[in-house]
Amino acid sequence: MSADVVNLRQFRKKAVRAEKEKQAEENRIRFGRTKSEKQLGKALSELEERRHEAGRLEGKNEDD
Repeated sequence: MSADVVNLRQFRKKAVRAEKEKQAEENRIRFGRTKSEKQLGKALSELEERRHEAGRLEGKNEDD
């Protein structure tokens, strides 16, 4: 009977890498947005900013 020799340091490092990859996958799902979602958000915020600026009264000083 011969048993396989296992390097415990490599085994631990492999386990740590697997755990980090699992966490990274969860973060990609939770926080990741597609390019189109980012573009849509940017377009909507620009539209909101233009609408806000369109409502500004002309001729009034902000200090008054």
